[in-house]
Amino acid sequence: MRAHTKQQPERPDSDNGAKRYYRIGEVSRITGVKPYVLRYWESEFRWMAPIKSRSKQRRYRQRDIEVIQLIKRLLWKEKFTIAGARNKLKELGGARGLDMGQLEMALDADPRRQVKRIREALQKLREGLA
Repeated sequence: MRAHTKQQPERPDSDNGAKRYYRIGEVSRITGVKPYVLRYWESEFRWMAPIKSRSKQRRYRQRDIEVIQLIKRLLWKEKFTIAGARNKLKELGGARGLDMGQLEMALDADPRRQVKRIREALQKLREGLA
């Protein structure tokens, strides 16, 4: 007879209670992108593929969610094609190499908003050093 073991809940990644890993359904709810679209994007944006658990379930990190939101913006708001979005991400240094603020800034064509974002980022750094 096999003993029934209870699955452990996801552990927080940090003190703020953020989860370390998210399942595809959770990511779908967070980003507003259907699971089948997420799976399709994985095939088109190879570096987007989340890690998989032993049971082959997709496990997304917060960074993966940010990249999905960026891809969503490129495709749905900026009206890029899949190939165009892929090229834009390569041009920006690949979504893995930059943080979300840098990617957002690079996509923003308005220099005044870029300067405002830079100022806000510097202010946050200054506050962190104080």
